[in-house]
Amino acid sequence: MDTTQRTDQQRSADRRRRELLEAADRVVLRDGPGASMNAIAAEAGITKPILYRHFGDKGGLYAALAKRHTDALLGALRAALDAPAERRERVEATLDTYLAAIEARPQVYRFLMHPSEGGPQGDQGFDVGAYSFPLLRRMGEELADVIEERVDLGPNSQQLARVWGHGIVGMMHAAGDWWLGERPCARADLVHALADLLWGRLSAAGDKAGGPSF
Repeated sequence: MDTTQRTDQQRSADRRRRELLEAADRVVLRDGPGASMNAIAAEAGITKPILYRHFGDKGGLYAALAKRHTDALLGALRAALDAPAERRERVEATLDTYLAAIEARPQVYRFLMHPSEGGPQGDQGFDVGAYSFPLLRRMGEELADVIEERVDLGPNSQQLARVWGHGIVGMMHAAGDWWLGERPCARADLVHALADLLWGRLSAAGDKAGGPSF
């Protein structure tokens, strides 16, 4: 098989994978954590064995969907951080971007973070933490990189940036999870309260010399 044939086959496989993920998205939007491999296969117009051939099992499909949505969310968070505004405004915009994303697609959020809720019998034993924790870890590392490159935290800046990155993501996740479930206040009120919590040390820190501002 020549290079052109391999390239065409890879493009075809990538396109088919995207189509299957889009079908899975539609089912997740409808069924949330109860989305089953049977329902996803039916939505895609294929049999479950073919779906397994592409993703292995529900864990493989979950990981692919998680990457798809996490990539989009991280892109939106970086855009909020890069917006031309004062630092406090960008902090609030970043918090609001995260909360708006989980509010807009709560079924997707619950599928990614609480995949065992309402799951069918065939999905018992699905390890929530094995898949959801790496998503939060990845977001924490990405935010830590942004903080390290932009904020002058003085001595031991790299370690502090990682502490802040993971701490902020943990705060956003825990507060957002609680808020999405109970809706105790308006989103804007939660954003303002979380920004107040973060603002003490961050307001006093300088920007890194020669680098982008935060």
